[in-house]
Amino acid sequence: MYLDAAKKQEIFGQYGKSNTDTGSPEAQIALFSYRITHLTEHMKSNKKDYSTQRSLKALVGKRRRLLDYLKEIDIERYRAIVKALELRK
Repeated sequence: MYLDAAKKQEIFGQYGKSNTDTGSPEAQIALFSYRITHLTEHMKSNKKDYSTQRSLKALVGKRRRLLDYLKEIDIERYRAIVKALELRK
């Protein structure tokens, strides 16, 4: 499996407040970004996998909503996570 518990702990530890911080917007955005990257690679080789395409669009929407929320409550945290994950060019 591409995303096991150890990888999740690593992501939460790097972008959240601690390894068990699964609720902060930064940790969720980082996890969604990791999953989006994986699904994007999958879609490059499986162009007709429409269920994965739908899931990918849903994840992008969830990440977008979390980024909008974070931008509203604290612009500095938003800028930090966007820079850390290299989401904007």
